[in-house]
Amino acid sequence: MNNSSGPLGEQYTAYYLEQNGCTVVVRNYRSRFGEIDIIARNKKFLIFVEVKTREQGSLENPLEAVTPAKQRRLIRTALLYLQAHPTALQPRFDVAAVTTQNRSPVSIQYVADAFSCPQSF
Repeated sequence: MNNSSGPLGEQYTAYYLEQNGCTVVVRNYRSRFGEIDIIARNKKFLIFVEVKTREQGSLENPLEAVTPAKQRRLIRTALLYLQAHPTALQPRFDVAAVTTQNRSPVSIQYVADAFSCPQSF
């Protein structure tokens, strides 16, 4: 799969977050488990955002790409981030589905609190 539109979707999502009262803390945070596209914060939450970008008319809904296995990798990476950067903010996992047309973003479907870390994790 071609992921050349990924940075475009991440930039669009970062702008969306800032327009909605968040501050972007880190982009493309990597650990041995994977990568978190955007880490942002607001007054209450430290938000771990997975961004999926697809061209308009794509057969796959971008939200479907955040599988349970991907969620586990994101949670593990977030836990490592939190160990290195303690905070009083509540962690939250969001997913942004960005749709593009001719290499330009046309829409964002933003799902706040898309999944959570199980207690037994």
